[in-house]
Amino acid sequence: MYEEIVRCNGLTQNPSNGNYMLVIDRMNTDLRKYLQQNHNQLTWKERIKITYEITNALCSIHEENAIHRDLHSGNILYSEINDSWYISDLGFCGPADKPTKSIYGNLPYIAPEVIAGREYTLASDIYSVAMLMWEISSGQPPFINYENDYYLATNIINGIRPRIVSEIPLEYKSLMEQCWNANPSERLDTQTFFDKMSEIHLLCQNRPDELIQSKAKKYSGINEINSNYTGSRLFKSKVHQFENFPEPKNATEEEQEAFHSKSYCFNIPYNIDDFNNRVLEDNNSKSNLSKEFNELQINDIQNNYNREEILSQRIMGHHINIDDDGIYNNPNFHSGEQDEFNIPDDF
Repeated sequence: MYEEIVRCNGLTQNPSNGNYMLVIDRMNTDLRKYLQQNHNQLTWKERIKITYEITNALCSIHEENAIHRDLHSGNILYSEINDSWYISDLGFCGPADKPTKSIYGNLPYIAPEVIAGREYTLASDIYSVAMLMWEISSGQPPFINYENDYYLATNIINGIRPRIVSEIPLEYKSLMEQCWNANPSERLDTQTFFDKMSEIHLLCQNRPDELIQSKAKKYSGINEINSNYTGSRLFKSKVHQFENFPEPKNATEEEQEAFHSKSYCFNIPYNIDDFNNRVLEDNNSKSNLSKEFNELQINDIQNNYNREEILSQRIMGHHINIDDDGIYNNPNFHSGEQDEFNIPDDF
């Protein structure tokens, strides 16, 4: 029995629908909710402690040659009694009738080689923890602005990773980047990962948190976290089925920057042609919408974080239907000024 793993006490059945459920020890919250409520108050010492305890728990799992297969912030659980973090839901959760050649999991945390059709490995779990490291550093789930699973999967395969936050400790950043490498053989093995994380944890416990902050490299900006993301889609584990993906690759820094500097996709379904026709008929509406969409891009991560709520309020009055897949190719959403937009260094 490993203390770092949430104990499963058995099975029960929901009398209302017949679904089976695991009976586990009672915990207070999960990592996703905890970060939503507390991220702005967390010091880097506390964030590194969380990451350290997650890697410690994963090390216990991998010592048994077991693979979790579905690590995400919803199954990292917190106990207030002993101020500790635990891993739950070890990979045996999922539909019994899952189609062949499909994968089950929480897409933003799934390793690219698994998306491309390979089997889960210990290295796949390491990739998932790298996504958790990013989430702990930023306070928000990775790729929260995506709604289209295929588009997200394609970008993960092509090496796109979440934009790294400013003021991240260099040791932490380096470890995270090694662990989300597109090539699983280039990722750290579990024991090495834990040893390096232990060094970072020990180092930060022996120096002031302000010093940790000052040594951080300002990389790119997510400086404020919007905790009100309940209106946005929170990714859940489900069955995914992708075919004919190429071999995963790492993106260059230039490719990463080009991707993150362009507009994000707004998921307001239906027909883009209706939008185009209405914009041509109503110049005032077009002007107002252009202004509003420009405003939404000023802080792309934070605004996209709760964009569904913003757009539903602002666009409902225009009766506009926007196709999720067509928006990137529609020039009405991209003014010339947007192409030259730069986020200031002190943003």
